[in-house]
Order: sequence, then C-alpha cells, then structure tokens
Amino acid sequence: MLKRVLVFGANGFIGQHLVRRILTHTNWRVIATDLNDRRVREHRGHPRFEFHRGDVKHRSFAEGLVRRSDVVFPLAGIATPRSYIDEPIRVFELDFEDNLAIVRQCVKHGKRLIWPSTSEVYGMSSDAHFHPETSNLVMGPINKMRWIYAAGKQLMDRIVWAYGRDQALDFTIFRPFNWIGHGQDNIHDRSGKSRVITKFAGNILRGEHLKLVDGGSNRRSFTYIDDCTDALVRMVKNPRRVASGKIYNIGNPHNNHSVREVAEMMLELASGYPFFRDHASRVRIVSVTSRKHYGEGYQDMMNRTPYIDNTVRELGWKPTITLRQAIAQTFAAYVDQLTKERRSITK
Repeated sequence: MLKRVLVFGANGFIGQHLVRRILTHTNWRVIATDLNDRRVREHRGHPRFEFHRGDVKHRSFAEGLVRRSDVVFPLAGIATPRSYIDEPIRVFELDFEDNLAIVRQCVKHGKRLIWPSTSEVYGMSSDAHFHPETSNLVMGPINKMRWIYAAGKQLMDRIVWAYGRDQALDFTIFRPFNWIGHGQDNIHDRSGKSRVITKFAGNILRGEHLKLVDGGSNRRSFTYIDDCTDALVRMVKNPRRVASGKIYNIGNPHNNHSVREVAEMMLELASGYPFFRDHASRVRIVSVTSRKHYGEGYQDMMNRTPYIDNTVRELGWKPTITLRQAIAQTFAAYVDQLTKERRSITK
C-alpha cells in the first residue's frame, strides 16, 4: 500500500534525512511541515513530496495534516543541552505540550505513531547497556534543570504506552543514541547550542580551540544518520506489526567513544579536508569546567551504551558505519556546503 508519512519538524536534523531517505528508497508519499523548508527545499516539485509551512502550536493546522496521513513522526522539538538550561519552559512547552496534542490526534484519528524518545530518558542509569524494558530511568535532582528534557520525554513515553494499552494506539517508540551527521546544527553558529560534532567542526573551521567539558571523559555511542533513518523506515514498513507496541534503542554500541577521543579523531581527520585544514594545525584541545561552560543546573551521565539485540532481531537492522567513517562523511558534506556558500558569495 502507498503510505502517506507525515513528518513534523521536517527541516530539522532527523526530519531532513528521513524525508530524503523515504523519497529515494521507497514509493511512499511525504507530507512535511516546519517553520521553514530550507533543508528540504531540494525536494520541491517531487511528485511524492508536499511541504506545509506552519507551527505545531496551531492545533487545527496540525490536526488537518494528521487526518490526511497514515504514519506520523512528531519530530518538532528542541534537543540541545544548552537550551535545557537556558530555556527550560520553552523546551517543555514544545517537546511535551505541543507534541502531546499530536499524540492525542493520532489516537483520535487512528493513525500510526512513531514517537521520538531519547537516550537521555535512561539518565544516570548504572547499567552497562541501557535496556528499554529493564533499565531504571534515573534523573537528577529538580535543581539540575538539564533533566527537564529527559523527564518530559520519559513522561511522554509512558503516555504513549498507556494510549496503546487503553485506546489501541498503534505506536513504536525509538530512542536515539547520539545520532550524528551533516546538517545537525549550523556550523557557523557561535552561541554554544550546537551539539558536539557540529560544534567541533565549527571550531576547527574558525581555528578555535576544542573545549572539553570536565575533560571530555564522558562516553557516548555515536550513530551515523544513514544507519538511523534505515531503522526508521523499517519501523514504518512494520511487517506483521512486529514493531507495534515496542520500544527500540537506535544506537551503535561499537561506536562508544569518549568526547576527548572524538575531538582527537576530528582534529586528525580535519587536515585532509579543504576549509578545515587551513586552521587545524593551530587548534588545541582544552578542558573547561561544566559550571563555566553551562552555568548552574548542569549534570551529565558518564556513559551511554544501548542494548540493541531486540532492534537487530525484530527489525532486521544493524548499524554498520564506524565513527571514523561518520566523521569523514560529515566533513565531506560540510566541504560541499562551504564550497556552495563561497560560490554564492562570489557571484
């Protein structure tokens, strides 16, 4: 059957890559929406793509799109640690309140929901591998504001699960583990809100030192976006409803590296790429305290490693791209972007 997949937040990191994946690897239609279409503009005129400029806060607008779809991805949200601390109410209002309305619209109109949770719901769990069914979800104290995002996502996971049990909502919950790739954030942004790969790439581009919060000893399981969108497409296909009513970690446990190791790898690889090689030799890795970098309200977990055996077994999915390959492909994509930007300036 020709599916109609609705992507809220299509201009965001996951949204733009998911739209491209669907249009190039399936015959499904894409209904996309966001505040602007800059990152999906390449699909204008595609017979299976339509874009609607709008805000998820406008309930009637969002519901009209939900009503026309078969599968819904509510990807509109804020997912940057700096924002959790600086703008906690805005994070809660968009990530929880506005998306709760979309979840309820899916219940009302009988639409399949693929809900984006987060690896942060596991918080400071002491488990070696975070398991979606058995790991405890450990949040820090209330005055550590960085947990407002994780707490909101955890509560939404519970609400989605309850709607599935009590009102027959067809859902799948996925938990991203440090998804990375080109287009995650603005490489030219200096506000400090960019996530680690984009932030370090921007630092190297400008010849700025790489700042490691508390020495960069915390470890993450980095997962390249192409592996991730492959998993999402498999959830949409959902043969024999294998993914319905399930929670899946989408991460690469073999790519578990410290932030310091990421910084070292990026500096090593940067010398091989135009734009980045110009300043790479001057860039140093330095340590900064979390208090100085984020201010009050910050807290972190030392390690995030996903349990993915059920994801591999049930979806037939397996991540294949190493961190080195992911960083190399990200650098190459940024070189292409920067080349186009330079050409547009010199015209």
